[in-house]
Amino acid sequence: MSERAIAWPQHRTAGQVHRSDVRAARKRLTGQIRKTPVFHTTVAGPHGPVPVTLKLEYLQHGGTFKVRGSLNALLEADGPVDEVVIASGGNAGIAAALAADRLGKACTVVVPESAPHTKVAAMWSHGAEVLWHGTTYTQAYAYAAELAEERGAVQLHAYDLPAVIAGAGVVGLELEEQVRGRPPVLVGVGRGGLVAGIAAALGRRQQVIGIEPEGIPTLHAALRAGRPVDIDASSIAADSLGATRIGDMALDIARRYDANSVLVTDGAITTAREYLWREFRIVVELAGALALAAVLSGAYVPAPGERPVIVLCGANTDLAVM
Repeated sequence: MSERAIAWPQHRTAGQVHRSDVRAARKRLTGQIRKTPVFHTTVAGPHGPVPVTLKLEYLQHGGTFKVRGSLNALLEADGPVDEVVIASGGNAGIAAALAADRLGKACTVVVPESAPHTKVAAMWSHGAEVLWHGTTYTQAYAYAAELAEERGAVQLHAYDLPAVIAGAGVVGLELEEQVRGRPPVLVGVGRGGLVAGIAAALGRRQQVIGIEPEGIPTLHAALRAGRPVDIDASSIAADSLGATRIGDMALDIARRYDANSVLVTDGAITTAREYLWREFRIVVELAGALALAAVLSGAYVPAPGERPVIVLCGANTDLAVM
């Protein structure tokens, strides 16, 4: 069964994701994922201590929020799913491999040649077949589509699928239960699945702010252009994010709920990751430190009395870099 043939629920075929979809995903994922904790603390902003709440999503199964979306998509599918094929530069492949293994399905991940070995090893650890093809995600995706058709497998999209976005959005529902008030939520952005999911969950109740490297402004560029546009990714976080274009659904949701974008420098990202290790002994990948980088560097300045939520979203990195 190919991606075109799989029967996703009809109310989602237009690509819309609403709070009701995220609530359904939370029910579906009960017992399948971790409700990751929050940690109220202060961090060193450029003008003094800044109160923040850290959402410790890097503690999720597989070290990535993406397992929420992969599990939700496979559990939601109408009809049998025996084999899954996905193109990924890293965390989406880990998540798909973990989800497939947990549900007793075969999984093949097509990765570009630039895929980090640490992440490929994690895919193997969950029983996935890993195939290298091309030098970019686009080339890997095209081959994955061919492979899924040839094998009669389901092609799971890494980010631009309603069920994947809804699964990621469960993070937002958890935050409503864990954090008082309605503080802004700062979220790292690659292709936009997490920021879109949280925005769909919270709607206009809370401000959702995407944090991006200056060299990979996928959401920022799309918001300015009014449509997804290709960018030249140039950042130390490129291996983690693997993004050159925001997802169509992610942009639609971001615009619908007024999610915006703040850019940070590579130096700020590196500093944020080092700060997490030095102050809290937290190890995250570069993309996982994006949201904190905005506060530490002053790219995002909280309003008086505000305690923003910072989502630490991924921990699949080589310990040697720390």
